[in-house]
Amino acid sequence: MKKGIHPQYNEITVTMTDGEKVKMYSTLSKDMSLEVDPKTHSAWTKKTTQKATGRTESFNKKFGSFMAS
Repeated sequence: MKKGIHPQYNEITVTMTDGEKVKMYSTLSKDMSLEVDPKTHSAWTKKTTQKATGRTESFNKKFGSFMAS
């Protein structure tokens, strides 16, 4: 590999939403905490939250008249 063209990788600590800490390598230089992770996001858990349901109902109420019959 060519020297000097690749980013510097650092070991950081990522804090998941449940408080679990995971060490990983990243081009970031500081630790980070996640607001959404695979343990809680509905795309991975397949569980719908009340908040998501409310958004769907709000969207349908606002734009439902544009739907083709």
